[in-house]
Amino acid sequence: MGRLTITVNGERWEVYPSGHPTTYGRDEFGLVFQAGTGTERRRRFTRYSPVGHRSREASLAELSTRQLTDLFHVSQPAWTAPESAYGVG
Repeated sequence: MGRLTITVNGERWEVYPSGHPTTYGRDEFGLVFQAGTGTERRRRFTRYSPVGHRSREASLAELSTRQLTDLFHVSQPAWTAPESAYGVG
């Protein structure tokens, strides 16, 4: 599955599974929101519990743009997220 994109406040963000395992296994998945490239790249992370499919790709494909935007608004910057090893971005 390719990356999904959403627009938040006029800015384009790519959305894709983080690949970072959570303690809840297949009941919870991590998502990455990424805007920009290189030194201008910014990343945000969140987790969600799928309602339908239990695979990362299928459950992500089920999410509407509105649901992804809602998840973006509860995401955290990379420097505060264990998924990024508390890195910059």
